[in-house]
Amino acid sequence: GYVNARLEKETPIFNKQRIDFSPPEKINSLVVSSNQLCMSLGKDTLLRIDLGKPDEPNQVELGRKDEAKVYKMFLDHTGSHLLIALNTSECLYLNRSVQKVRALSRWKGHLIESVGWNKFLGSETNTGPILVGTAQGQIFEAEISVSEGSLFSTNPDQYFRQVYTLEEESGPAPVCCLEIERGLEGKFFIIATTRKRLFQFVGKIPEGTEQQGFGSIFAVHADHLPSFREFPANLGFSEIAFYTPKLRSNPRSFAWMMGNGVLYGTLDYSRPDSILSDERVWVYPSDIDVAVNKPISIVLTQFHFLLLLPDRVKAVCTLNGQVVFQDLFLEKFGLLTRMIKDPTVQQIWIHTEKVVFRYHVQRESRDVWKMYMNMNKFDLAKEYCKDRPECLDIVLAKEAEHCFQNKRYLESAKCYALTQNYFEEIALKFIEAKQEEALMEFLLKKLSNLKPSEKTQTTLLTTWLTELYLNWLGILEGDPSQRTLYLDTREKFRTFLGSPRNKECLFNNRASIYELLASHGDTEHMVYFAVIMQDYERVVAHHCQHDEYDEALNVLSRHRDEKLFYKFSPVLIQHIPKKVVDAWISMGSRLDARNLIPALVNYSQSASTQQINEAIRYMEFCVYQLEETQQAIHNYLLSLYALCRPDSLLSYLEQAGTNPNRIHYDLKYALRLCAEHGHHRACVHIYKVMELYEEAVDLALQVDVDLAKSCADLPEDDEELRKKLWLKIARHVVQEEKDVKKAMACLSSCALLKIEDVLPFFPDFVTIDHFKEAICNSLEDYNKHIEELKREMEEATQSAKRIREDIQEMRNKYGSVEPQEKCAACDFPLLNRPFYLFLCGHMFHYDCLLQAVFPNLPAYKQAKLEDLQKKLAATSQPSKSHLRPKEADSASLGKGQQSREQVKADIDDIVAAECVYCGELMIRSIDKPFIDPHKYEEEMQSWL
Repeated sequence: GYVNARLEKETPIFNKQRIDFSPPEKINSLVVSSNQLCMSLGKDTLLRIDLGKPDEPNQVELGRKDEAKVYKMFLDHTGSHLLIALNTSECLYLNRSVQKVRALSRWKGHLIESVGWNKFLGSETNTGPILVGTAQGQIFEAEISVSEGSLFSTNPDQYFRQVYTLEEESGPAPVCCLEIERGLEGKFFIIATTRKRLFQFVGKIPEGTEQQGFGSIFAVHADHLPSFREFPANLGFSEIAFYTPKLRSNPRSFAWMMGNGVLYGTLDYSRPDSILSDERVWVYPSDIDVAVNKPISIVLTQFHFLLLLPDRVKAVCTLNGQVVFQDLFLEKFGLLTRMIKDPTVQQIWIHTEKVVFRYHVQRESRDVWKMYMNMNKFDLAKEYCKDRPECLDIVLAKEAEHCFQNKRYLESAKCYALTQNYFEEIALKFIEAKQEEALMEFLLKKLSNLKPSEKTQTTLLTTWLTELYLNWLGILEGDPSQRTLYLDTREKFRTFLGSPRNKECLFNNRASIYELLASHGDTEHMVYFAVIMQDYERVVAHHCQHDEYDEALNVLSRHRDEKLFYKFSPVLIQHIPKKVVDAWISMGSRLDARNLIPALVNYSQSASTQQINEAIRYMEFCVYQLEETQQAIHNYLLSLYALCRPDSLLSYLEQAGTNPNRIHYDLKYALRLCAEHGHHRACVHIYKVMELYEEAVDLALQVDVDLAKSCADLPEDDEELRKKLWLKIARHVVQEEKDVKKAMACLSSCALLKIEDVLPFFPDFVTIDHFKEAICNSLEDYNKHIEELKREMEEATQSAKRIREDIQEMRNKYGSVEPQEKCAACDFPLLNRPFYLFLCGHMFHYDCLLQAVFPNLPAYKQAKLEDLQKKLAATSQPSKSHLRPKEADSASLGKGQQSREQVKADIDDIVAAECVYCGELMIRSIDKPFIDPHKYEEEMQSWL
């Protein structure tokens, strides 16, 4: 429960404050509106105070020299227009923006009792059409306007014309109060009161003509009385008060103080002929004797009306008519004169002749909930204590008890679930009343209000509710007359099981829920619950146990769980093979076909050819559509083909190709399988893939010679093997088929075979006539070959002769070098050092050319060059010219000189084999970087 502890004394609803003000003269009258307070002091003084600036009062003199006294004052809703009625039947006017009081000449001769301000057209400078009630019962329509910027303008009263006269049974009666309100669609309501009667004038004023006044509304009632309420008692006066909520322009309720009590009600602007609604009369409290101390004024707040008596204030609750507040004033303050309320700020003002008091209304609705609760208006009670949980709990408990007593058990359960009352006590209450449905409602509401952290309570309620639902469904299912209720309860139970809020609890305790469902034999809801828990394995197993294979497959297909497919496919394929294979195909690559092979193997071993076709269909889908490369899949398809579809077997093998690296089946397994089933053509194909051409030809000869021929031509790079294979074919044709013509055809099919290769295969009795043409052809081929060899020998002799001539010519070739020529590498004079001259015209110093060529030579040539240089250095100093000596000089050189010249020649062959700029060396170096990668960083730093 809640702990309702108040740490400090709660402030009263009506908090009185005495205004720190000592008037120099007695207070005759006081009015306040929009924070503007006007006070009549003594005979001739008017005090105006802006309550926003209370330290800056404004005093105005009325300027009357006669004995006239202020009778009443009236201040409009903006606080701008002040009417001062004098007891001499005159009326004065003062605008907030001016200091001078103006007399209203047209109003003279009428004692003003009341004014109905125009809240819709009034402004700070113009009142708009207003209504004025007199002591003689007359109602006048008037308008007051102030000309800005001039104090010497025309009279402020624009017009003043009578529109109606109020009467009681004895004749005209004073107009005590006037109020103008606007309803819907341009309809206006005018409320006027006398001492005993409350009149209502209702009429429409077309939009745009409001400035013309209210004469048309009163004209309707010129010949007959308007609707009115009349009470027999008479105070000698009456007063009506209105309550306008914040942020609204129209009053919501009224209170009329008259002789018999206070008529209280609400204002309904949608009614056609009367704005007053829900009226009731609250009689005055017992201590008020109308004959002795009659009430003086009335003020209305949201839930109370305050009555002003000569020495006290009483606040009466409008809900129950009880006095909830009484404030007694001390005698030293004098008799209370008047009580008024500022409608804009909801402050209440009371004054005597010497003192002014102000009441602040604070949290007026604090105890309203209790009153509504005692009146059994629980919705309103909850509305007014929604921010006070301890009070709301009391209201809900009272409402729950009220509903329970009136046998409205479901409503009672909903309310009890929201209270802090003991759970066990409430549950027992419904159990004793045998109200299981209400108990379920209570538990459901209680469950929905639990916090996520209250896991134990959630588990308890969830399990209990499941048990109650199952009991209730069991009772209803056996009664055909309760079919509708059964279906409704079943839907509620399923909603409960599928609620996202309960999902975690149900999942954690699913074992207990399954046990409950099983104990009640409710397989339907067991399946339903399993689906909600996504326990599809249990759902599929249930369907399979009850031979509902199509339903089981539908569950698998709907939820597409690969593991469940693997588990239940062996069972389902035995009964609905085509549908199962369709489901597998629809799953596509999500299923691993290797895991389905055991189901297919078990199935195909005990099934007919027609059923095996379904297994083949799925395997073909995997191979051709999904492009599976798993060897187990291809091997299994191969075995199915070998068993049932020999034609498809060969086409499959041919489609797989002959490249062993791109074949996905096991070649040895395939060969053994085909051999076991006698599929020789398939075996021949596999031999060809395995490149076992001799075995392929041997087996092909048992089937078809043409097939053997196609195998014999396969080893293209091995002529010896090809010849051997063709000889096998020829021997078979000659010895087995004994067909000489076909043997001769073999000779023409293979160029490697000659007649002499085939002759040993023929028997001795065969005549030469059969080989005559073949022998002649063979001899002609030999003759052609001999002639071709002769021609090649002659061409070789001529070519050798031309080469010798070219060599001799090259030895005699020379080039001229001018003295100013420079090395192409170092740009220094060429003749200063040994040099090379190339046919292309480039010239290099020996050392420059060596430096350019050496890094680009292969490693073995670099090593050989270094070795040659060492040998050259070991011999005597070479001559300064590196040009080769003439043949005449070479004969006279000694043995050592010949060795040195040979070394130099070998060095020239390496270094000067080609021009470094025009030869292959330049082409090979095109992709080499300009800067050595190992020296890149060093080069970079040198540039910084």
